[in-house]
Amino acid sequence: MKILLVKLSSLGDVVHALPVVQDIRAALPDAQIDWVVEKSFASVLALNPALARVIPCEIRRWRKSPLSAATRREWRDFREQLQQQAYDAVIDLQGLSKSALVAWLARLAPGGQRYALANQTEGSGYEAPTRWVADVAIRIKPHTAAVQRSRELAARALGYPLQPAPDFGLKRLVAQQGRLQDAPEKIAIRIAFVHGTSRADKEWPLAHWVELGRRFNEAGYQIALPHGNAKEGATSQAIADALNAHAPASATVWPLLALDALTRELAQCAGVIGVDSGVSHIAVALDLPHVQLYNFDTAWRTGPVPAGRQASVFAQPAPGVDAVWQAWLACSA
Repeated sequence: MKILLVKLSSLGDVVHALPVVQDIRAALPDAQIDWVVEKSFASVLALNPALARVIPCEIRRWRKSPLSAATRREWRDFREQLQQQAYDAVIDLQGLSKSALVAWLARLAPGGQRYALANQTEGSGYEAPTRWVADVAIRIKPHTAAVQRSRELAARALGYPLQPAPDFGLKRLVAQQGRLQDAPEKIAIRIAFVHGTSRADKEWPLAHWVELGRRFNEAGYQIALPHGNAKEGATSQAIADALNAHAPASATVWPLLALDALTRELAQCAGVIGVDSGVSHIAVALDLPHVQLYNFDTAWRTGPVPAGRQASVFAQPAPGVDAVWQAWLACSA
């Protein structure tokens, strides 16, 4: 059976859909599973060996100049790549017009069908074309977490029972040697602070990061500070400067890393503290000890399922340092 998954963006949403691949592989071990995704997130999917093909697109960029010669050429190339394979099932996991367009363009095998969401779930985007394009539209309970929504949609489309716990397919990276294999004693005590987010109202105060970092330093941990752009890099540097002034070499700013390299580096950390962001959700997927910070009461939908090693902390206007530290102690016990 040949199956195409359509989940284009954003990073957190793509990570939330990763367990679908492992679910299908467990239920249909001979299935070929392909995935269409925005090019900027393709490298994370490439880390999962259960995927046969990752088909990149750049719809976000193409929208900015839809009539340019470059866009027309790249769109034609994407469409040709998409239609190389005929699929028995095309599953739109996103529920937006752009994902519906991709699902509609995909080529079906004889008897093949397109599946999509029949309704919006709480806190998620939804646009009617996804239902119009589908041969089978599947209704999901409105109050459904993001990970469960994708898993349930695929399971009902393909007719298999869900296993209780999601498997993101990335835990194997935790046990593998990576770029820092020459310094295992440092790897074992690194804690990554994932402070970057595309929304300012999801950020945690700089002073909180510094105070929390000092507690980790006193407990024998070194702080690793990833970032995705110049603004986040400046914040990483500010946190590192404050921590290193108090205890030299207690914090390190990572260079700007591609997503696959960043994922491998996170996999070698002892744990992660992060705001609600795509990179923080990668930490969840890696099954690392992790505390996720929420300024909004939305952790039920996008946060980790409380399971001992991972927790979310919510408060307004922002969680306090003590609450986050206590959550960490519980996760790392």
